[in-house]
Amino acid sequence: MTPTPVGMRCPECARQRTRVTRGVGAESLFASAPATFVLIALNVAAYFAEIASGHGGLEGTGGTLLREFGLFGPSVADGEWYRLLTSGFLHYGLWHIVGNMLLLYFLGRILEPGIGTARFVAVYFASLLAGSFGALLFTPDALSFGASGAVYGVLGATFVIARGRGIDALASSIGVLILINLAISFGVPGISVGAHLGGLAAGVVCALLVLAGERGVLGPRHHAAELVAMAGVGLFSFAAAVAIA
Repeated sequence: MTPTPVGMRCPECARQRTRVTRGVGAESLFASAPATFVLIALNVAAYFAEIASGHGGLEGTGGTLLREFGLFGPSVADGEWYRLLTSGFLHYGLWHIVGNMLLLYFLGRILEPGIGTARFVAVYFASLLAGSFGALLFTPDALSFGASGAVYGVLGATFVIARGRGIDALASSIGVLILINLAISFGVPGISVGAHLGGLAAGVVCALLVLAGERGVLGPRHHAAELVAMAGVGLFSFAAAVAIA
């Protein structure tokens, strides 16, 4: 199996005798990976809201949004469970959001067309919640935020799907990218290692579910089974995060 202009084609699509055409313009880009662009837009909108509520200029620091919606164990323990989700759309500084959104843009345009928008969204949010769980597990009393957990999940899922579908060149490139990012995570102070590891693990699990479905392990209604199982990964991460907060 080989990559196509619309991403990694699933086995069902590959068996269809249809012609793959190159899209033209922004409209075609959006049509091939709509959730990717919507998620980027939501993160950027949240960052502009940070700038508006703060006094750190384009850095978006010093405002109330980071304190009120960032991930903080004691606040989650007090019932502010929404922080497990909202923290994944906040960023500390311009380079933080630029780095995450660039990765999401390039990876999303590969993975989303390859597994479908519904499964891509499930991977993203399951990884986001697993990243929150990992962050609380490692540093429960630190205020943290960022889409890194979700993006690491997309990174891990892209690697596993590429390997499972025999796209070895892509898998090798993504594997190197994972190693580089993990080295940065462990080597640079102030980075939430738990969020990265939690998101990465969830992305891998979700991708394995996709491959299991494609290989007939989950039965004839495998798309629904995959989505339910991915939702289970997210719900488990949510419940576990609340339990340890």
